[in-house]
Amino acid sequence: MPEAEIPEVARIAADLIRIDTTNFGGGDARGEREAAEYVGAYLEGLGLETAYHEPIPRRTNVCARVRGRNPEKPALVLHGHLDVVPAMADDWSVDPFAGEIRDGMLWGRGAVDMKNMDAMILTSVAELLRAGEQPERDLVLAFFADEENGGVEGSQLVVRDRPEWFDGATEAISEVGGYSIPVGDRSAYLLQVGEKALMWVTLVARGRAGHGSRFHPENAVTRLAEAVAALGARTWPVELTETTRRLLEGIGEITGDPTRDPDALAAHTGPAEAFVKSTFRTVANPTGLTAGYKHNVIPDAASATVDIRVLPGSEDAVLAEVQRIVGPDIEIRMFLRDIGMEIPFEGPLVEAMVGALGRHDPGVPVLPYLLGAGTDNKALSTIGIAGYGFAPLRLPRDLDFTGMFHGVDERVPVDALEFGQRVLTDLIRTY
Repeated sequence: MPEAEIPEVARIAADLIRIDTTNFGGGDARGEREAAEYVGAYLEGLGLETAYHEPIPRRTNVCARVRGRNPEKPALVLHGHLDVVPAMADDWSVDPFAGEIRDGMLWGRGAVDMKNMDAMILTSVAELLRAGEQPERDLVLAFFADEENGGVEGSQLVVRDRPEWFDGATEAISEVGGYSIPVGDRSAYLLQVGEKALMWVTLVARGRAGHGSRFHPENAVTRLAEAVAALGARTWPVELTETTRRLLEGIGEITGDPTRDPDALAAHTGPAEAFVKSTFRTVANPTGLTAGYKHNVIPDAASATVDIRVLPGSEDAVLAEVQRIVGPDIEIRMFLRDIGMEIPFEGPLVEAMVGALGRHDPGVPVLPYLLGAGTDNKALSTIGIAGYGFAPLRLPRDLDFTGMFHGVDERVPVDALEFGQRVLTDLIRTY
């Protein structure tokens, strides 16, 4: 795409992708200060006053407030995170940090999660302010570090140390919602009104060290492998909430399918099927294995990391079941535990988001859903702010958008970014 034809929202997103903000976890991250300074400079160029919070060196958060026409109305938070998960460049067909635009798509780590939404927030606010307009109410614009590590060195520290940034705010919008998916031969938009609880655990197996040539039944690696295989193969039962019941009812109405089987209804959502299915049940995925230090030495310990996402309120019961599955000799260590949440699919903000989508893509239903993962809305909920996922994108039916979260060849259509900017601008102008 010729440089002169690249819309600003895509250019800003590409610029952010080119700032490598890889977060490896455990305090090992890069580039968040540079990204925050880029965002801060953009906001200052709009005449806004910025504030930074860097409680840990280079783990930088930035915020600005846009004054609204009706200051008596509660403020609305628009927030994003600036970090991304690692990308193995050899697995990609493009440089994951080049911010390349080709075939009408913006490619790169963060194109989906979530530098696309960061750019939509910035350019939507810019459109209003450059036109000499004000939003309907105060907007708090916040961009966090460390979301990809649960926000423990980002949003959690901001709400603890800088709660005044959010004075007067009662609601927030951010990532992983507002995008379209196929539903049968039609489409629908998913609006996120809840998130699963998060538990990152480490399984530890112990045995007896020894020579690799020996008969050795007390092998920690074998014990760990058996535990990980059992947990990874576990099929967890369906447990519906109010949100997922309404989602399934909506899919049934759109498709005309009378079945009550949640998985059968999820099969109507094309590439989003696995993403939707994960919202109905606990998911416990092994994500890493660590054991040994030489080919002919049996180690005395082995460990595995597991990402567990559960429905809000079921955390303790799930942990007990995990212990039963892996066996009493496997130690479960909690690395990170965070809350889940669910709020009603109703109220003025929900009506405003649905209305904004309807004005720009008439006749397409909007359905509530429960995110199988988590966002910085969890941290904001601890100071009384109700958060929604609303990063509006009108997407091609065959694009596996949900599969590109933390995936390979992450990309987003440029025209979807333009659509999202229009919808967000409409929302902040009228709500």
